[in-house]
Amino acid sequence: MTRAFASIKRGLQEAIAHREGRVTKVRVHRIPDIDVKSVREKTGLTQLEFAAKFAISPGTLRHWERGDRRPRGTARVLLCIIDREPKTVLRALDRNGIRVRNGRSNT
Repeated sequence: MTRAFASIKRGLQEAIAHREGRVTKVRVHRIPDIDVKSVREKTGLTQLEFAAKFAISPGTLRHWERGDRRPRGTARVLLCIIDREPKTVLRALDRNGIRVRNGRSNT
């Protein structure tokens, strides 16, 4: 058995143990649920403006705000950043020429 195989085997055994509820050294990183409407309101943007500014489909944004769907992956991380520092994010985008007028981005 190679070192790589032994390492993979240990990792899988630990993952199974964690899944079964046994105490392991596994670290689980969870991003908390996000109130997308609240995040958008912190920016002062309408749904169309927010969608244009952050390259999100208006339909997707509506689904997130209603709770029909939840943002995942990079979108979720971006929303967490906007939630914590909305003015900073908007200022950074404005410096890079990403402005919104009438719900449309100028990029």
